[in-house]
Amino acid sequence: MAYTPAGSFTTRPTLQGTFGMTASTHWLATASAQAVLERGGNAFDAAVAGAFVLHVVEPHLNGPGGDMTGVFTTAGNPSEPVVRPAPAAATREHYLADGLELVPGAGALAAAVPAAVDAWLLLLRDHGTWDLADVLSFAIGYARNGHPVLDRVAGTIASVAGLFREHWPTSAALWMPDGNVPAGGDIVKNVAYADVLERLIAAGQGMEADGGMPAPRSARIDAARREWREGFVAKAAVAFLATPHRHSSGTDHAGVITEADFAGLSAGYEPAATLEFRGHTIAKTGPWGQGPALLQTLAILDGFDDEYLDPSTALGAHTILEAQKLAIADREAYYGDAAVPLDYLLGAEYAAERRQLIGEKASHAFRPGEVPGHTPFLPPLRTEYLPPSLAARGDGAFAGVGEPTVQPTGETRGDTCHIDVVDQWGNMVSATPSGGWLQSSPAIPGLGFCLGTRLQMTWLEDGAPSTLTPGKRPRTTLTPTLVLRDGQAVAALGSPGGDQQDQWQLLYLLRTIVGGYEPQQAIDAPAFHTTSIPGSFWPRTWTPGGAVVEDRLGDGVIAGLEARGHVVSRAGDWSLGRLSAVVRCPKTGVLKAAANPRGGQGYAAGR
Repeated sequence: MAYTPAGSFTTRPTLQGTFGMTASTHWLATASAQAVLERGGNAFDAAVAGAFVLHVVEPHLNGPGGDMTGVFTTAGNPSEPVVRPAPAAATREHYLADGLELVPGAGALAAAVPAAVDAWLLLLRDHGTWDLADVLSFAIGYARNGHPVLDRVAGTIASVAGLFREHWPTSAALWMPDGNVPAGGDIVKNVAYADVLERLIAAGQGMEADGGMPAPRSARIDAARREWREGFVAKAAVAFLATPHRHSSGTDHAGVITEADFAGLSAGYEPAATLEFRGHTIAKTGPWGQGPALLQTLAILDGFDDEYLDPSTALGAHTILEAQKLAIADREAYYGDAAVPLDYLLGAEYAAERRQLIGEKASHAFRPGEVPGHTPFLPPLRTEYLPPSLAARGDGAFAGVGEPTVQPTGETRGDTCHIDVVDQWGNMVSATPSGGWLQSSPAIPGLGFCLGTRLQMTWLEDGAPSTLTPGKRPRTTLTPTLVLRDGQAVAALGSPGGDQQDQWQLLYLLRTIVGGYEPQQAIDAPAFHTTSIPGSFWPRTWTPGGAVVEDRLGDGVIAGLEARGHVVSRAGDWSLGRLSAVVRCPKTGVLKAAANPRGGQGYAAGR
């Protein structure tokens, strides 16, 4: 018997329409994407337009120098853009020789080859309909003419202002042009980035095909992609980052990225990983991301009765947390841009074995499973970490590191963006752009952005499936979701949140598929997640038995978790998750959208 959704926490009704729906982590991105739909563009045109606006209005959460993972469908075949290899000189030996024990959490040594822009342009070329100039006009307008800066952007700049003034003067010039931190609501501009986008557009303008006819739209977009990879962007980034600068290690290092790294990168596609759950197909990234860990969790939970899958009860929350620990332990042990035995890890027999490990008490152990022919990687299990250079000086934590959205205390820091779009034809996109946030590394003069820090998710220990290796993709936490039923896409969703992204999305899936919640109900419902896992981000620590919960989960449920041995941290009433979702009913054509009320930043729109 399915559990019954409680309605007391619902703050807004789920939006409905038939023309097109958009939901994202910022209202200007939502509005821009929706404007594209209103003017006849499809979901891909709209998603790309919104994504470039996110570069401008949420620079503390993502940037053009970062990365993007998306899952999309045009006719029932979920696919994903594939991006972000490590630079050729990014070897573990180089980093160890520099005295590093971990890949830094901030600074150019943590930068993978930036491919977000190339991936978005590839998606636009292959599946969109609009010209590049029209799609980028929204982002160019906000960057050149200004937009009201978010309180959270101002707060992020304030937290790294000292770092900018002392060590990263180019970032200070970009984000504090008058020497002061902007206040929330101030109109801020990024003219340098507007110039970059216009130069990318110009690379394809005036091109002619055979016979003197204007070059086709696809050729003009490819010209912009070449300009990004081989032209002024690559040259400026490589030249600037060759000078040593401060990293989160407390020491100075030069970047290792080269023009050849830029030129050698081209985004592509690969099939999504999928799992059948209660009549639905859940589509995620491959095992170079953490997406299959959500699929593993669902496979484990699928063997329980519905009462064990209700996140609103102590029994349900306990069962969900324990299943997540098991799946994420396998993520650490087996996932990476390598030969991953995914069929075995997602198999029913293996899920049944893992299910038997869930008892009445919370586990405080790290428990990866045994996979024939594979030796599990056992990561260092640190409960705290401070680099020797900072410990000796007493500097404390480095201000510029990311990504974790939520600390064990529940404090929101910020990291990533998300956008979902569905159009009237049934095209559906779920994408999670991230990295290259303003606190990642010094801003590159003339470009208006910095590079990302995704390499911090690799290990310097040998033998891990995600050991730092030139040319390989770092394992990412970016993990958008697509849901299909009878071969047709019915939902796209996602959330920022580092290691918590799939944990919060799991609650949504259980509440909508099993519990019968409406999308907005599922997003508004109290959230929780485990911290009893090795963190994916510098300094890569964990809290054995740790669970972070929203207070709205209820004193009785929280007490029940504590009685079962969970080390509970209360995060406040409305603090965990930044979910958004779009939904389509194949039978009626009715579209729905919902967005997160936490932080007053996410929006859904449509008609």
